[in-house]
Amino acid sequence: MMSSPLKTLAWSVLLGMGLVTTCVAAHADAPASKAVANDSNVLRATLDNGLRVVIVRETLSPMVTTQITYLAGGYQTPDGFPGTAHALEHMMFRDSKGMTGSQLNEMTGKMGADNNAFTTNDATQYYFVAPSNYLDILLHIESARMQGALLTQQDWDRERGAIEQEVSRDISQPEFLAFQKAEHTLYAGTGYAEDPLGTRSSFGKTTAADLQAFYKTWYVPNNALLVIVGDVNPQQTLAKVQQLFGTIPRRKTPEHIPLKLQPVRPETIATTTPRGTGTVQFMYRMPGLMDNDNAAAQILLDVLTNARSSLSALAVEGKVLSTNAELQPFSHGGVGVIEVGFPKGGDAHKAQADLDGVINDLLKNGVPADLVEASKRSEIAQAEFNKNSAVSLATAWSQAIAWTGLNSPEEVEDQFRKVTVADVDRVARQYLKPDERVTVVLTPNENGQRPPDSAGFGGSESFAGNDKLDVPLPAWASEKLSKLEMPRWTLAPVQMTLDNGIHLIVQPETISKTITVLGHIDNNPKLQEPAGQEGAARLLDSLFDYGSTTLDRDAFHKALDDISADEKGGTDFGVVALSDQFDRAVQLLADNELRPALPQQGFTVQQETLARALAGEMQSPQYKMMKALRTGLLPAGDPDLRFATPATIDALTLGNVKGYFAKAYRPDLTTIVVVGNVTPEQAKATVERYFGQWKATGSKPDVISKPVGVNPSGYTVVDNPYASQDQVLMGQMLELNLHNPDRYALQLGNNVLGGNGFASRLMTDIRVKHGFAYGAGSNIHFDRTRSIFFVQYGSDPDKVAPVDALVRQNLIDMQNTPVKQSELDNARQYEIRSIPVGVSSINGIARSLLDWSWHGEPLNQPMVAAKYYLTLTPEQVQAAFRKYLKPENLMQVVQGPTPAKH
Repeated sequence: MMSSPLKTLAWSVLLGMGLVTTCVAAHADAPASKAVANDSNVLRATLDNGLRVVIVRETLSPMVTTQITYLAGGYQTPDGFPGTAHALEHMMFRDSKGMTGSQLNEMTGKMGADNNAFTTNDATQYYFVAPSNYLDILLHIESARMQGALLTQQDWDRERGAIEQEVSRDISQPEFLAFQKAEHTLYAGTGYAEDPLGTRSSFGKTTAADLQAFYKTWYVPNNALLVIVGDVNPQQTLAKVQQLFGTIPRRKTPEHIPLKLQPVRPETIATTTPRGTGTVQFMYRMPGLMDNDNAAAQILLDVLTNARSSLSALAVEGKVLSTNAELQPFSHGGVGVIEVGFPKGGDAHKAQADLDGVINDLLKNGVPADLVEASKRSEIAQAEFNKNSAVSLATAWSQAIAWTGLNSPEEVEDQFRKVTVADVDRVARQYLKPDERVTVVLTPNENGQRPPDSAGFGGSESFAGNDKLDVPLPAWASEKLSKLEMPRWTLAPVQMTLDNGIHLIVQPETISKTITVLGHIDNNPKLQEPAGQEGAARLLDSLFDYGSTTLDRDAFHKALDDISADEKGGTDFGVVALSDQFDRAVQLLADNELRPALPQQGFTVQQETLARALAGEMQSPQYKMMKALRTGLLPAGDPDLRFATPATIDALTLGNVKGYFAKAYRPDLTTIVVVGNVTPEQAKATVERYFGQWKATGSKPDVISKPVGVNPSGYTVVDNPYASQDQVLMGQMLELNLHNPDRYALQLGNNVLGGNGFASRLMTDIRVKHGFAYGAGSNIHFDRTRSIFFVQYGSDPDKVAPVDALVRQNLIDMQNTPVKQSELDNARQYEIRSIPVGVSSINGIARSLLDWSWHGEPLNQPMVAAKYYLTLTPEQVQAAFRKYLKPENLMQVVQGPTPAKH
């Protein structure tokens, strides 16, 4: 469950080792008996009790997403209790009438589903992604939660520990605390002044009765929106919604308290950060999503982030390390954030002056008209790209109706069409006033202070309550989940090898008029960079932004803007474009990938930028944590322990980088995947046209690391004086690779142990029973020669020892006792039933096919795995854990305060 400022109202550790509709016209909400259907794919209705419903048929994959949004967030919380909406969000995953929290967790796992929730300033959303044949179960769950959440004091006492651990995590970040302070200044005296996350003190005085009052006031059908998108029948789905939700009574909700803004007095918030680089941020009060100027404000921020903008030029010219601009929207307001990065030890005052210069010039001379038009085209094109995923499509509907107050995503699109250059200039001059902004300066410094009110967070030794993972399910779920069948596999990619060795994979999909191209060049800088040239690959990657030998940087990015395409060059390259621009998009991609400009001036700027950034990065707790873990896992002298330093970066020449490019970038090590509205023949002809002349010379380089043995145990604490909470990683090298069939027994067992969220043992033991951590889980990363098992969690220092004990005991239990058959059934159900969810978006399909291919796996890898999962026994899982897992060999790294015990 999440609560944080969001740019878009959607949800957005692998270790560092590596509307299907022709658009719906605007309609007023109608009673269910008069549901509005523009075509067979889209159905809208308002039930008699006021519940608004949108159902969209999208058939890319046999899956469905449900998003139910209650118009109650931080703005609606009582004075002095800013986290009430967030606390209720957590409690909605506990017991409801006719459905316990344990049943909810087990059903989620058995369905192969993903579920979560987030709280914003204006609303709270709960979402599921699951195979479409379980839509009935999803609707039962949300119906039960809408009308029957129990919200007992006992459940709140236990959940409070987890939510306080979430607060502990977030307030350990100076960036978050600075944003909170800026929010308070920009929206003083309003419901937006306090972040919806909440505080330890507010949760300390919150009672179950408070949560019940908020629930009864706001969680009513007439204050909710239900969006369903996926492979469903709209009319049948609406009938089911009517059956399950139609009898829930409506209740009058309080009137929205108008936003009464006070004048903003300029303020500077200066603080330090443990990060390797610093930032100067200008924060402005901006129009809200329901404001007529919202679209113009978004275009303004888009203009500033354009690769050809004067803001971006600051980084291109080496004046700052990085630039960014984004809009953090609320329904009736928002925060615009424009920032630049500077190196540790750098001049924050100069960075601020450079940023001031950009803003002052924009206010004086106006925004470039061509960048406004490019931004408008990009925002309008996004409507087509939203069709590439049921989740993104559902999110577009939810945001348009719940947060923006419009009738459809099409109306949002129309708002962007109407924006003029004059609108953007007016909005800039109205909102980007230097005397009405909050300036945040975050300076890198190893010495920090723990955040206030960070001691004594929750956690209980009590094992009371029904927290078992194997519980009888409600009748409406048990029968449907009792029979496990192989899912329908929807992919039929066409593979071919071009004359120059490129492996081309094409998956035609007609869900939208877009095409996604992703490519990967098999490489390993740890093995390929010459001695003393560590960092050459990273520096080369930054230079693809400078265009090609055919088109200089500005011309190249203008060409991309002209077709509303997003492109990236490098060993992981690709382009996403509208299908009628496929040929031009691939032409530009190939031009950049095969003939990068690599200018001396750009090299000099990026070399200095990387060296200065790396100097600070190496001192950051996060870098030290990952380096300590890798050092503990690998033997001394291993190539993977080669690290770039400012010295190795400074020693590089442009010739070194060009030499690396010539040797590492080869067509016979390249895989290209094309997914979208294109035929295999068209894709092959286009790829051959632009990549066909690429030739390889010399023998192929060695890019696969040699296997290593199991690491010895180790323990390292990386101090982070800013953190109130410890971030913990525990890892171990495994002596098997992804081609070893034993991986499937380990994967299934890991699902039981900690890989399936609330339906796994670690989450139940550590969070649900004790409230020791906000989250805890385990994972296994299988690679061609090296594999790693790891556990991760975040907890207060005094709880690290008991959490460690629970982790180790669970590992020993997995080795000494066969998992229960019911647990194994849950795990195999999750792994098999989640297969459609894994390939339920165009991007997910493309990335999966690419990953399977260059790793040497079949292109139906999930179905191959499923056959193993169907037959594995508890004894085989136990044997795999006994053979490969070595709890006594765990390498543990703790980032934060030194734990009380170890």
